[in-house]
Amino acid sequence: MSSQMYTDLCAAPSSGSALELRFAEDTSLTEVMRLRVQSLQRSGQKRQEGERLLLPHEAVYRLDFANQELTFVHWSVSLIGNGRVTVTGISQLWTPDLTHLMTRQLLEPVGTFWRNAGDPEDTPLKCLEADIQEFGERIAELAKVRKVMYFLFAFKEGAEADKVSISVEFNQA
Repeated sequence: MSSQMYTDLCAAPSSGSALELRFAEDTSLTEVMRLRVQSLQRSGQKRQEGERLLLPHEAVYRLDFANQELTFVHWSVSLIGNGRVTVTGISQLWTPDLTHLMTRQLLEPVGTFWRNAGDPEDTPLKCLEADIQEFGERIAELAKVRKVMYFLFAFKEGAEADKVSISVEFNQA
């Protein structure tokens, strides 16, 4: 039986009013992107140059910002079992109802969280701490000019959407 492992990553001292935002799957947008792939496959067409198609192990998630004056504090990630989850931010240039997703709109660095197959289930998740710190700070910066931000979540090596929960904590100005 799997136990859930919950890890706070890049925890910083919290001052001010804390706000935790949980990533939520945007099922309708994920479906639109899957239909684009199916349409191209059926018609035998190729993707546009630079277009980023959704892969079968990916889904679109979002964060909604009620407050736009935020300072990044830390990531909270839970994963049941083993696997790898990669979170890639999408720049503000993407308007999903009007344009296809282009590779130039994907932000770096990405957030990658994992637990290897041979690791005990109570092993804390691994990550590249400098990358997730920078990524969290970048999200806070983009929140200043956006009400919503989209992300690609990739589930690999045994990770599944229903076994993962990711949120980001911010301090509110």
